Amino acid sequence: METLDLKDFEWKTVVRRLTMDDFDQLVEMQLRCFPGMKPWSREHIQSQIDTFPAGQLCVEIDGKIAASASSLIVEYDPNMAWHNWSAISDNGMIRNHDPKGDTLYGIEIMVDPEFRGMRLSRRLYDARKELCRNLNLSRIIIGGRLPGYHKYANEMSAREYIDKVIERALFDPVLTAQLSNGFALQGLIPDYFPSDEASCGYATFLEWLNLDYRANAKRRYHHVVEPIRLAVVQYEMRAVKDFGEFATQCEFFIDAASDYKSDFVVFPELFTTQLLSCVPPSRPGLAARQLAEFTPQYLDLFTEMAVKHNVNIIGGSQFVIEDETLYNISYLFRRDGTLGKQYKIHITPSERKWWGVSPGDKVEVFDTDCGKISILVCYDIEFPELVRIAAQKDAGIVFVPFNTDTRQGYLRIRHCAMARCVENHVYVAVSGCTGNLPFVENSDLHYAQSAIFTPADAEFARDAIAAECNPNIETMIIHDVDVEQLRRHREIGNVQNWNDRRRDIYKVVYKEEGQEHEI
Repeated sequence: METLDLKDFEWKTVVRRLTMDDFDQLVEMQLRCFPGMKPWSREHIQSQIDTFPAGQLCVEIDGKIAASASSLIVEYDPNMAWHNWSAISDNGMIRNHDPKGDTLYGIEIMVDPEFRGMRLSRRLYDARKELCRNLNLSRIIIGGRLPGYHKYANEMSAREYIDKVIERALFDPVLTAQLSNGFALQGLIPDYFPSDEASCGYATFLEWLNLDYRANAKRRYHHVVEPIRLAVVQYEMRAVKDFGEFATQCEFFIDAASDYKSDFVVFPELFTTQLLSCVPPSRPGLAARQLAEFTPQYLDLFTEMAVKHNVNIIGGSQFVIEDETLYNISYLFRRDGTLGKQYKIHITPSERKWWGVSPGDKVEVFDTDCGKISILVCYDIEFPELVRIAAQKDAGIVFVPFNTDTRQGYLRIRHCAMARCVENHVYVAVSGCTGNLPFVENSDLHYAQSAIFTPADAEFARDAIAAECNPNIETMIIHDVDVEQLRRHREIGNVQNWNDRRRDIYKVVYKEEGQEHEI
């Protein structure tokens, strides 16, 4: 099998500003989103882009516009005619945009029906919130459509419909998403957009407050913390009938992590060996190569899930054959649809004996939208030099997918992971398997207690454990870590292991791409 080109599996997903080159796609999407409503004209889009380019955003997936959002800035006035979309938006031309105003007003957001269910509106709302923070605006105000109301207009009033949506007794494609993204309902607006038949002309008046807003400040107020939310899966191994059943189990955890607005979700090492339960049994070496045949499906699945659920995924690890050689590789599936991979560098005696796995030879550090991270697969965390290399390359979080069969094996992972936190001022998240896979040799028994570890100092968690699972049950832990706290700890902590290394009497030297590097 030739080496798979990861670009063949990527979904190039970006949130960016709209340009006039997007006009034709934008109008086509608008017609699909709002049948029967008159779409934007070229003059509308040109005026919006010329007047406030930072407020006109889109999500592009593989070169296709999948969602968009338009906005302008106004000065907040509690007596303003928020009920009048035409007046506030200047009939969509936004020539009344006020750069010195304090409120971001959203005039439209839409998601192409082909891409619905992929949480693209969340990306756009997050981008609007970030714009609001960067410009030091006090709030976002939107008039939200009620596209589901026409189905119930003969049964209940618009107010009753909204109450049921808030109570989760009914689902509205727009209002439900807006409430889920932190907007608070402030009122009901009749005749907001009379031509909107699906909403029967009604809209909701919603508001999001920028807690970072500072009156009279000229620049953005910087956070004193930089929280990143981690979801760590402790995955139960059991027989599956096919790849589809495996995919369903994986998506359950990814969906749950996304619902909690996690930035990362991490799966265990070789949890894909679960797939060996649905293929004819064979000798371990042949079974490992048989498992590698699932790699294209595995890459397609997790790439789609990362984009769909808007979360970065550490996809455990999977056997891969490259140029007739078997590797154990952990993949990073970024939520922008791009991929990265880390080869397991140290191969255990049982992996060599049973499966014939070969080692990789480079510690990768990956750029993500939450900073730099590293992945070390199981046994690799037991070698301190590797985390030294990752820390030298500025990784703040180390993810460790592992797979152990005994408590003693797990404790080696646990204690070494905790030591790496102390030595390098990093967080380490370890994710393992539980449960059994009868008749799958070398992957039949599993023991795990997945956890998130921190440096051991006063400002971190007691016992240096941010969160941990109960042993040997299927579950997931979710916890926020603060990367700014790591930086401060390295500089002013009670102990400063990284700074206090005696490089005059010892050093770590590693080779990478033919060059020697010293840490």
